[in-house]
Amino acid sequence: MPKALEVTLPSDREVRVVRSFNAPRQLVWDAHTKPALIQKWMLGPPGWSMPLCEMDVREGGRYRWRWRSDEDGKEFGFFGEFKHVNAPSKLVHAEHYDPGDVGGAMDSSEPAIITSEFVEANGVTTLTVTMLFASKDIRDGAVSTGMTDGMEMGYVRLDERFKAEAA
Repeated sequence: MPKALEVTLPSDREVRVVRSFNAPRQLVWDAHTKPALIQKWMLGPPGWSMPLCEMDVREGGRYRWRWRSDEDGKEFGFFGEFKHVNAPSKLVHAEHYDPGDVGGAMDSSEPAIITSEFVEANGVTTLTVTMLFASKDIRDGAVSTGMTDGMEMGYVRLDERFKAEAA
């Protein structure tokens, strides 16, 4: 059974999310770096789709993600650049918020730096995501959106995919 999502605030500017998956590290890595896979699970709450997922996963490569509400067609997203890629163990990227026509209070003038580390032991991969924001206010604004709840909804979908693949 995967461990539940653990969310901590290690400093005034950081959010750390730790989650385990019953899957080899390479599968978890692929799920986080291959657009066709990401579009199947990184959807947040029900009622959202991800019509745009572009990723050039290499140092200096760019990415762009956009989500669309099924209810009203409004969109928002994130974009940025990969700063460090060490497959399948570590991925660091700069992330800007694109409010699209959803809006939101997250300041995107300075990117958040997202570090994702993938560690496998006995067939269980632990993913640690550390998000470093430009300020405490920006961090608190991001947390207030319910982002970690949305992350867990996506991770549950990913658990289901791994379980189906293992069957």
